[in-house]
Amino acid sequence: MNAKELRAAFVEFFAERGHSKVDSSSLIPHDNTLLFTNAGMVPFKTFFVGDETPPYDRAVSIQKCVRAGGIHNDLDEVGRTTRHLTFFEMMGNFSFGDYFKSDAIPFAWEFVTGVLKLDVDRLWVTVHLTDDEAEAIWRDDVGVSPDRIQRLDEDNWWRMADTGPNGPCSEIFYDLGAEYGDDGGPAHGGEDRFIEIWNLVFMQFDQQADGEQIPLPKPSIDTGAGLERILCVLQGVDSVFGTDEF
Repeated sequence: MNAKELRAAFVEFFAERGHSKVDSSSLIPHDNTLLFTNAGMVPFKTFFVGDETPPYDRAVSIQKCVRAGGIHNDLDEVGRTTRHLTFFEMMGNFSFGDYFKSDAIPFAWEFVTGVLKLDVDRLWVTVHLTDDEAEAIWRDDVGVSPDRIQRLDEDNWWRMADTGPNGPCSEIFYDLGAEYGDDGGPAHGGEDRFIEIWNLVFMQFDQQADGEQIPLPKPSIDTGAGLERILCVLQGVDSVFGTDEF
């Protein structure tokens, strides 16, 4: 599957499940807390915090992003790892108070295993330390083996910036194999071996400048799936720079 085919497969999968197709927004956000659009959810920030009423309950997009500063600064990682870029495309499905964990988690698993047909024996899942609910859904509803589910702290709490929407998240990792580092899963193994390909963010709070966390009016879903990282896995290349896009 090349980049064009992956984009089409992702958008169609979620469109068939009631998501409105939304074009990528500008790299220059309408948000004074950010210099660049750094994640797929940025264009939808006003919907998450309740400042605007969205014209749809569900959306799917492939957002162009830049990370070159702030809390999501990948600039220093480019060239040091095989998976970081300053400019990249983030595939995302979004729920604005419509569905939550019990639907978002199975959607992710169905796409990764059913559409992309990734080997389940190479997939790992992480959840936040406090998120018993997400772990139970992965284990009991989706059927992921308990020994493939790990809990992390700050790595599984996602923030757009120092202020704004945030919440616990759950990630899917792909194991590239023993030649890429130590075993032990995402929590304990080699960072070049276990590659994050999917991040489900359970948007629940709006962080204020003074640090206060205000509950969002409606718990929502923000997915970030890295196009280039998934292409690496699908195309069997060692680096994002080895994909057909480059």
